[in-house]
Amino acid sequence: MAPPSRAHSALVELREDLVGDVFVPRDPGYDEARTVFNGMVDRRPAVIAQCVDEADVVRAVRFGRELDLKVAVRGGGHGVAGSAVADAALVVDLRRMNGVAVDPVAEAVRVQGGAVMSRLDRAAQAYGLATTGSRDSATGVCGFVLGGGSGWLERAFGAAVDNLVGVELVTADGERVHADADADPELFWALHGGGGNFGVVTALTLRLHDLPVFSAALLRYPAASGPDAVRAFREMIRTGPDQVGGAVLRTAAEGSPEYTVLVTHVGGEEGLRRAAGPLLALPHGAELAGPLPYGEVQGLLDLPGGLRNHWSAECLADLPDAAVDAWCGRVDPPVPAGSRDVLFPLGGAVASGPAEYPLAYRNAAWVVHPLGCWADPGDDERVIAWVRAVRAGVRPWSTGAVCLNLVGDEGPDRVRAGLGVGNALRLGKVKRRWDPDNVFRFNHNIRPL
Repeated sequence: MAPPSRAHSALVELREDLVGDVFVPRDPGYDEARTVFNGMVDRRPAVIAQCVDEADVVRAVRFGRELDLKVAVRGGGHGVAGSAVADAALVVDLRRMNGVAVDPVAEAVRVQGGAVMSRLDRAAQAYGLATTGSRDSATGVCGFVLGGGSGWLERAFGAAVDNLVGVELVTADGERVHADADADPELFWALHGGGGNFGVVTALTLRLHDLPVFSAALLRYPAASGPDAVRAFREMIRTGPDQVGGAVLRTAAEGSPEYTVLVTHVGGEEGLRRAAGPLLALPHGAELAGPLPYGEVQGLLDLPGGLRNHWSAECLADLPDAAVDAWCGRVDPPVPAGSRDVLFPLGGAVASGPAEYPLAYRNAAWVVHPLGCWADPGDDERVIAWVRAVRAGVRPWSTGAVCLNLVGDEGPDRVRAGLGVGNALRLGKVKRRWDPDNVFRFNHNIRPL
């Protein structure tokens, strides 16, 4: 850490040079600037630099290096681990860099580092285009993509990172770098799943796909019908086209589980109803089925910000009847109403995507994703225990891989399981080249070799 006099003068210079705003403790606006999605996270950064352009990011990173500060990067601030902020660190806050520029002719989109998913979805939707996005519209695009990116369109269009065309970033030395398949292909490879380990991503370019029509069905089933609904959903995925996806949500706020099935279809209502026929034939409650704008479906399951959150995930090799029975037959304590246990399919374009990328879960067929979401700190212990119990219940069918975007800080072994052991070694070499001092460590961290 720099001496106080040096730190003070550097801070004065940063305030003068930065086009955006700078916050330190006791500044008006500091507490709002340090708040992230997960209400369990209460950290006090030394400095928050709200950047408005790439030059601001360069200034902020060089300021942090000059004072030997730890550096956290905030895009959407939606990650459950809350790594967008850190105690006694510099936060490079990109929220004001949230532009989205669609090129409908090239079927591509340039997204700035602070843009959230709803901005991307709606901008592309205006041209009848889309790319794989998060299942929560408030998720930051860049962090989502760099971590792999699993969403409703992945069976048709591949994981989000499979659609990555180019990346602009600022390195730990404060230098601007562009990476794509031709310009620094090794760094470009590392950014396909390696997250924010290699620099501050100020913008990325994604491939878009034609999506003139999108449709969805939302169906509810009581506890007694849950296993039949899950099996019908499983068979729909097994026999249907890759254009069909969705998820089953299991909730038990009152102690008795209820099942909500979301079926998504890259196409019109006729194809949706044909694929979902067995589900529609089962006795069910509320039903919403028909054409819906993709951007609206993206927000159907959004979690509210500011509540306490603990998430995890388990990737499954298959979903035999025994796994269905284990998932549906679990006896849960009543958990807060916002909590949910999500089962969704992979396969399709995810499984057939580029095998060389550091994305170890491609061979998984299903993912179980428990999300604990609650308000009362007194519920912390039981909700976290519930999340762990959900994972434990399906572990006999696990591949051992991890969708890193779906979990918090679960230790280095889980990071390696998300990247693949061989990939982790190769990524460590890329990290050594671009960030040998591990400046960017607040993430699913890859240590430099």
